[in-house]
Amino acid sequence: MLYPDIDKLMDIILEEGVKIVFTSAGNPKTWTLFLKEKGITVVHVVSSLKFALKAQEAGVDAIVAEGFEAGGHNGRDETTTLVLIPAVREQITIPLIAAGGIATGKAMLAAMVLGADGVQVGSRFVASEEASNHIKFKEVVVNAKEGDTQLTLKELAPVRLIKNKFYQEVQKAYAEGATTEELKMLLGRSRAKKGMFLGDLEDGELEIGQVSALIHDIKPAGEIIKDLMNEFYKRKAELSSL
Repeated sequence: MLYPDIDKLMDIILEEGVKIVFTSAGNPKTWTLFLKEKGITVVHVVSSLKFALKAQEAGVDAIVAEGFEAGGHNGRDETTTLVLIPAVREQITIPLIAAGGIATGKAMLAAMVLGADGVQVGSRFVASEEASNHIKFKEVVVNAKEGDTQLTLKELAPVRLIKNKFYQEVQKAYAEGATTEELKMLLGRSRAKKGMFLGDLEDGELEIGQVSALIHDIKPAGEIIKDLMNEFYKRKAELSSL
């Protein structure tokens, strides 16, 4: 909801007959009633219990609770998925979808045990054949190791990205006491597009989750789904004997 042309996007949603809309990065009260009056199911993404309660109060149909591990824009509180999901589950009554650090069937099962009704998977599908991001970015993701991502730029909008030349420039700016305005100038415009979709691995912003360390190949999306579900049911059966 941070996009300046959000009004136009909402018009397109109505014109195209979209049935389900996920909103994030803004006040859920702004568009929830508008969308629901048009018969659209609304799901809001949050990073804390406080915002989950506000979203439920705003009338959303479901909530995505996204932990600190997640890629891209994230919460300032740095609450991990392991803590966030049960905390939100205790306080809300509407469906809860877990996100952040989920790229395997066993992680999906763990999220369900913590109280989630479903999961949202992002980073794993970046390394899918159908994903529209640049092949160079996909290759960086599958080669990423534990510790290769970092949450930064909290003064603007916290974002988790792979450590590259741009990230090092951000760290240098922090070390030199950069102001918020100077950080904005460094970030510039279309930095994420440059990195993820145009393949500039040095000066682009490469947004991905910590779970990239567990992603080792590029596959068709259908195969990824099959892998997730097969592992989910396998681990579920194994745990039933405990």
